[in-house]
Amino acid sequence: MSTDLSSELQGLSVFVVEDEALVALNLEDMLIDLGCIIVGPAMRVARAREMLADALQADVAILDVNVAGELVFPVAEELATKGIPIIFATGYGQAGLPEAWHGNTILQKPYTMDDVSGSLVKAVRRS
Repeated sequence: MSTDLSSELQGLSVFVVEDEALVALNLEDMLIDLGCIIVGPAMRVARAREMLADALQADVAILDVNVAGELVFPVAEELATKGIPIIFATGYGQAGLPEAWHGNTILQKPYTMDDVSGSLVKAVRRS
């Protein structure tokens, strides 16, 4: 990763919604290595919504599309109303999203550190 990208991500607060503990831990490690501040993670949609109701502050969000069998789109809608850029993490690519969300950044599972950093930069620059 270039120095420009790493400096762009330093201190970026990232709200993570992911139900798989190992995936969440791996993503947290990557985000820490990139200099980001982790908000969460929320491992259930209900918990994510509680965090949002408690005035959650984040620069960007990485949302697993299917969280313990529940779709994450109600959380995405709340984030969108707050103007927080959204990255959808999914193994299904854009085809796994309703058309209304096709303009958002996709983080294709399984992902690497370069995938995570690239999607963060893309989402933040797009906002």
